[in-house]
Amino acid sequence: MRCPYCMEGDSRVIDSRELDQSIRRRRECLLCGARFTTFERPEAVRLLVVKKDGRREEFDLRKLTEGIRKACAKRPISSEEIEQVANEIESELVRQGRPEVPSQHIGELVMARLRELDEVAYVRFASVYRQFKDVDSLAEEIAELKEWKRRAQVDKVQPRLIT
Repeated sequence: MRCPYCMEGDSRVIDSRELDQSIRRRRECLLCGARFTTFERPEAVRLLVVKKDGRREEFDLRKLTEGIRKACAKRPISSEEIEQVANEIESELVRQGRPEVPSQHIGELVMARLRELDEVAYVRFASVYRQFKDVDSLAEEIAELKEWKRRAQVDKVQPRLIT
């Protein structure tokens, strides 16, 4: 790190302290002896969402949270649970390390979380996400949900030996 005073010398770290979302470092210039403070923050990962029509837009956690909140409206689900689901999905996307994520992948992650959280919220989200054309396609989705629920119950009672 160059000294901001003499603009020439290199510096050494005297003291480091972790703050909420950064690291504060006290430094001393090896050439002129001046002391100064620097703050280091991790660079935010910029995640782009690729829409169905090919457009790209920056991932917005608030937008994801609001979509989940709409599906969970008037259901016994707390705001904390909704925010936790949204944060888990964001963390999973960042962990995957891809700079661009298809919106369909995000929709599938939301549906998987909602299926475990609340069946009605799952069906609400699925009806918007999958854009059902008629009642029959909605009925098929509900039948699949019932089958998933039945398999989950069987797995709880009798765990699988081989996956």
